[in-house]
Amino acid sequence: MAATETGAKAQLVYQRADWKAAEFEVLLKSPARIKQAYDVVQITEGRFLNNIKNSLNGLHFGFGLPVNQMQVVAALHGPVNMLNFDDFFWGKYAVGAWLKIDDPKTGAPAARNIFYPSPAGKDLRYPSKDPNDESSSFQDKSIQGLQARGVRLLSCHTAMEEQAKVLVKRLKLDQAPEQVVHAMLAHTVPGVLVVPSMVAAIALLQTEGHYSYITV
Repeated sequence: MAATETGAKAQLVYQRADWKAAEFEVLLKSPARIKQAYDVVQITEGRFLNNIKNSLNGLHFGFGLPVNQMQVVAALHGPVNMLNFDDFFWGKYAVGAWLKIDDPKTGAPAARNIFYPSPAGKDLRYPSKDPNDESSSFQDKSIQGLQARGVRLLSCHTAMEEQAKVLVKRLKLDQAPEQVVHAMLAHTVPGVLVVPSMVAAIALLQTEGHYSYITV
């Protein structure tokens, strides 16, 4: 069935009152000694998550920084923005098939966000505290595990609007793109902060927040 024009009018530009600007201000004003912003566009099998894990471990163990003196932000836009959404969204909108991501448990296109859950389970019960042990929190490169170590994920509203159009066309949905955007907003994984424009957010993180910039 072809897409219809029913539903909310597209909101291509967020105003300040439309999002949780105060939460972003907290990130900008973080007192951490080392602040790092990862600018990520491509999924590349989630390798950026391993990079973030290495940043945290290197700063803490290698350079001796206390945990409370580190703040890492993952600015996800482009295709990798889909990692900000939960299993329900991945299943309903066939995200795995769209992005050619297979579920290692089934071998089929992923109908869940395979990058989110920790191997330690939802309660994060790690059997080891040894940083060299693969089963410790220090080697956990899942989104859930990294969030537990203080990493903050950002999602781009502009990317949502563009991706919603693609999904409506790809799946021949009887929905307006803005309805898909509403589904995205309702199904972000816990802890994700949606910003109006990621390229603008990164500029602020760099210039006002004094975050070092890295793209992977």
